[in-house]
Amino acid sequence: MSTEPTTTERTVTLRFGTAARASATHTNLSAVRSDGPVLWVAGDETATIERLVADDPDRPTCYGDQTSFSLPDLVPLPGGTGPGVEEEADIEGLARTGDALWAVGSHSLRRRRIREEHDGDRALRRLARVTGQPRRQVLVRLPVADVDGLPTLVKDDGTRSAAVFGARGKDLRDLLADDEHLGPFLPIPGKDNGLDVEGIAVSGERVYLGLRGPVLRGWAVVLELRPEVDRRDPARLRLRRFPDGRRYRKHVLRLAGLGVRDLCPQGEDLLVLAGPTMDLDGPVYVYRWHGACAAEEPTVVRGDLLTRELSLPFGDGDDHAEGIGLLGPAEDGRLLVVYDSPAPGRLTDDGGVLADVVRLP
Repeated sequence: MSTEPTTTERTVTLRFGTAARASATHTNLSAVRSDGPVLWVAGDETATIERLVADDPDRPTCYGDQTSFSLPDLVPLPGGTGPGVEEEADIEGLARTGDALWAVGSHSLRRRRIREEHDGDRALRRLARVTGQPRRQVLVRLPVADVDGLPTLVKDDGTRSAAVFGARGKDLRDLLADDEHLGPFLPIPGKDNGLDVEGIAVSGERVYLGLRGPVLRGWAVVLELRPEVDRRDPARLRLRRFPDGRRYRKHVLRLAGLGVRDLCPQGEDLLVLAGPTMDLDGPVYVYRWHGACAAEEPTVVRGDLLTRELSLPFGDGDDHAEGIGLLGPAEDGRLLVVYDSPAPGRLTDDGGVLADVVRLP
């Protein structure tokens, strides 16, 4: 178990195109997954997923040649389209498995910020305003096809279609409304310890969603889902019921009061990026949930089931670790870490941003 900040093995440069930089995607990274010669990344201020190509698939030093895939072009999203429609989907997690890429929105509410020019009654009015966005409340499965030798997101690969849960009918927030643990937190904004999905991992038919909040008396929550395609509508996902009749299963993890910021499978284990649930900088750790992908019952995860593997650096108002993904074969034990609000030293003169490569023990 590491108790000291982890020494970064090396850095990798992520280079984005002009449009992505104009949208500040490179400074709002929230999710990352490696996929052979490419890297899938997402920011939390758009409704797109970005593909970056490695300069050297065996030992990349840079990912570039960015291609942007628009979620509304692939799946129907809630909220409609056209002028005045909020574009942000607040994508907070990506998972790559089989012939699909999964993405999940935060499902969170947000409270208006107080800025430097706001004071007095105006500042208090802003703090009182809480809003939600339907596009944040989706779980998406996208087919991945080989196009010109590169993994590519497509609407239909000839076998299956892109599909979404939450675009119409009940979404995850609706299912949690009567939950004895999570229901009371639904009206609370994510940054105030309300519901906030920030990680996803997929193993077989299991989809795990890690919650940054709420943290319940020091216990973080991971939801387990079993999505399947609606036979009447191949563009829609539905959730199978568990033996107790619910369409989700809860696991709770003892993360020293921290919430889940990302999830990443490694064999039958889940790597858990843990950080503050509130608007704080740190601490930030990587835990290993041993045997997570084989659990058959709701689990209270502590003791030998949960070990702290790494400490990650964090800044003062910046460098917030938001996404982790295995780089190369799982047995190599190297993690790529991307940061939201990167420190100035992470920004390169040519518009790139530096991600860290760290090694698991």
